[in-house]
Amino acid sequence: INAAFSFGGAPLLVETVEQATGIRIDHYAEIGFGGFANIVDAMGGIEMCPAEPINDPLARLDIQAGCQEFDGATALGYVRTRATAGGDFDRVGRQREFMGALMGRATSPRVLLNPFYLFRLGVAGTKSLTVGGGDHVWHIGVLLVRMAFGTESETVPDAGTMDTGHAGNVVLWDDEAARQMFEELR
Repeated sequence: INAAFSFGGAPLLVETVEQATGIRIDHYAEIGFGGFANIVDAMGGIEMCPAEPINDPLARLDIQAGCQEFDGATALGYVRTRATAGGDFDRVGRQREFMGALMGRATSPRVLLNPFYLFRLGVAGTKSLTVGGGDHVWHIGVLLVRMAFGTESETVPDAGTMDTGHAGNVVLWDDEAARQMFEELR
């Protein structure tokens, strides 16, 4: 999936996901990690509660365990780091945790009732978001409203990892469990 995006951008990524899952992708929206940082800063920060301290110079992250306010750069390091025992699997969990906290802050009275934060959030969002050719701003609005009322997040069932030698370490799908999950999603 990462290689598809690297070699062919959004069109090849969508095609790859559709072929691997049998699920048609109707809309595409992309926000880079830097965009997340800008959105966090636009809302005046975000509270995160890491369970363990993390020091990762590659992600420019040095945090302690416990609840604390993250600025955009710290939030970016938090969702990017692989410097924990579970590597990419932990990273996925942190990204989900971050999205929950982000939506919680974005829909909080502190942001929704403050024209300063609301304006900054709108500007940061429009500068940070890329959408598919047939998509419109109202598609994003509908998505955000739905996300504000809660989301469910799933991970493709895995069968461990494998070092490919040339493409690095990759996650292997549990073929039967993944097929079952994709059938349920269709």
